Amino acid sequence: MPALPTSTQQDDTYATLRQWVTVGRFLPGERLKIRTVAAQLGVGQMPVRAALQRLAAEGALVNVPNAGVAVPKLSLPEFDDLLQMRMLLEGEAAERGCLRLDAAQTARLRSLSADMAQALARHDGTAYLAANEDFHVLLYRAAGSPLLFGLIDTLWLKAGPISNRLFDSPEAAAVLNDAHEDLLAALGRRDSAAVRRAIEKDIFVAGQFLRATCQARSMRA
Repeated sequence: MPALPTSTQQDDTYATLRQWVTVGRFLPGERLKIRTVAAQLGVGQMPVRAALQRLAAEGALVNVPNAGVAVPKLSLPEFDDLLQMRMLLEGEAAERGCLRLDAAQTARLRSLSADMAQALARHDGTAYLAANEDFHVLLYRAAGSPLLFGLIDTLWLKAGPISNRLFDSPEAAAVLNDAHEDLLAALGRRDSAAVRRAIEKDIFVAGQFLRATCQARSMRA
């Protein structure tokens, strides 16, 4: 009889799967098989089953009758609503956070922007998305509002799966890091309003590539 998973193992499994959803490791419409995910994580099926159901309860996944859980697909209206809410909340977090960054944090943002530029140059979408998340997390946490960050984190769960589709458009790589460079220039001037605009630009530009993907898929449906 297999050993029961510990609460720590269950929490770790949930945290890892939540992170995978957020950074777009799973694609919209993808069915998640418990056995396969458990093998990827090197854990038993029980903590994976519990984690997937917890994510389904949060709306990050959907239960499919007789087929377990799957990654939801966003309709165009859902995507547009998500994009607007992200611009609103993330712009607020950026404007608050930029004035509270210390020198080390600012240097880290510059390093992460360089990492993103290098990832784009070598067409490494996975590395780009990981550095992009670290960049935004650092900036938003500096705002000092756990409530605001929690709301943003919930939106990321819904946006994560489609984020991999950014690289379906070859021209995206040429512009995806522009807003980060704008933001760093604004930081140097201590211009919090410009930082907000840069974050809104970042989300909007990426959103246009992703919206095209949503639109194409809805036309095929």
